[in-house]
Amino acid sequence: MPAAARWSMYVGIAILFAIACGFLSNWQFSRNADRSEQLQLVADNYDAAPVPLADLLAPGAQMNPADEWRPVRLEGRYLADEQLLVRNRAHGGTAAFEQLVPFRLVDGRTFLVDRGWLPPGNRQADPDEIPAPPAGDVVIEVRLRPEEAAPTSGRTAEPGQVPTINLGLVAEQTGPIEQGAYGLLMSESPAPATAPTPVDPPSNDPGPYLSYAVQWILFAVMGFGFITYVIVSERRLRREEAEEAELRGQPEPTPEAEQVPTERRRVDPVALHRSRKRPKDRDADDEDALLDAR
Repeated sequence: MPAAARWSMYVGIAILFAIACGFLSNWQFSRNADRSEQLQLVADNYDAAPVPLADLLAPGAQMNPADEWRPVRLEGRYLADEQLLVRNRAHGGTAAFEQLVPFRLVDGRTFLVDRGWLPPGNRQADPDEIPAPPAGDVVIEVRLRPEEAAPTSGRTAEPGQVPTINLGLVAEQTGPIEQGAYGLLMSESPAPATAPTPVDPPSNDPGPYLSYAVQWILFAVMGFGFITYVIVSERRLRREEAEEAELRGQPEPTPEAEQVPTERRRVDPVALHRSRKRPKDRDADDEDALLDAR
């Protein structure tokens, strides 16, 4: 393959590699932007002053995504007989549980409250003890959270448990509840003697997305640098071969000449014989004369 065509192929490969790196870098930039929006939402809403639930969530309505993590205040009583456990929650380095209890508001609505997490039992998977919620009228404060997706694998849980905090799955066991959001418990008044461990606040780690995006850009630049190095090295090698051929007094072999089979090259036996180095004597001269005569 001619050098120019080979070098063009190298450059084409570098361009395709750079395009792929560009798409991957843009994807990481997008993920970094999404993560930055999540962190800003938490910073704006997490420690805001509590407001009545009706101010942010009308009956039967869906929660505004911008209100996630907003604290709200609820008055009513827990429906302790309808509590559930959501299993396989990562807390304390174990597959823990979270206690879900429906809360009947004074306006008649039923709102799901996540009271916190419980460790698995010492001798069984289920918790050794499930703290009872406060009885009677209670004032609680919770942070609004959207429901989780239902399992796509079709996995289920035993009665009294759910695989995720999906409000539709919860309602199948508890009866009708608000489907727009659920609440992550902040405080209860009056406070119970024992309660589950509060769920940790969301992480403020921005993630590795920005560094990954920069790395893909560097990979694209490195691809062009490598191709440039290959082309420069090849050109230097060809130049050195041409200089060596010139020093030997021979023309640089062309690609066509290099492809001529050895057996097709004509060899002059007389020249070959005379090129052999041996002492000049009379017998050699006579032999040369006979060869000339032929």
